[in-house]
Amino acid sequence: MIVIVDYGMGNLRSVEKGFLKVGADVKVTSNPKVINDADAIVLPGVGAFRDCMRNLKDKYLIEPVIRSIQKGKPYLGICLGHQILFTESEEFGLTKGLDIFKGKVVKFPENNLKVPHMGWNTVKIIKRPPILSDIKDEKFFYFVHSYYVLPDDNGLIATITDYGITFVSMVWKNNIFATQFHPEKSQELGLKILKGFKKFIEKA
Repeated sequence: MIVIVDYGMGNLRSVEKGFLKVGADVKVTSNPKVINDADAIVLPGVGAFRDCMRNLKDKYLIEPVIRSIQKGKPYLGICLGHQILFTESEEFGLTKGLDIFKGKVVKFPENNLKVPHMGWNTVKIIKRPPILSDIKDEKFFYFVHSYYVLPDDNGLIATITDYGITFVSMVWKNNIFATQFHPEKSQELGLKILKGFKKFIEKA
């Protein structure tokens, strides 16, 4: 069973519907025990990093999420669920993340491009995770964000995207997959990623 972590933020139903479309057994929950018992974890999110971490803490969800990742359960982080894997974010002052990966979350620099970065943009594959096995390079996915991750370890980088600067749009290590873009808003290609995550779980 795939559990979508409900911490009071994000478009959970869109993610749930996406997984249902690809035939996954999925459940939305804020129950720590259900998260502990799940086969895989999905943590989506839209909004502020600080609010996300506070809500996870208030609902006693930080420990079960970290424990699940450390046990090797497949994890898919989307947008905020991607960013909070890192050490800290500079959004609204420094806020500590889950610190699964060393690195920080920073704001797009001031230039002629609108922030937030919103809409369709291409994703260039640097190394191909299993969940991108059916995705061709330089395809378009949907983004909405003002901040992006700066990993200390460039070996984590799965894809990059250009928006005034080149930023990391996906990271991957072992059981951990995390996208800055939104698969659940990216139509057929996004569903292919969710299906790829489902296949990875089945093989795990």
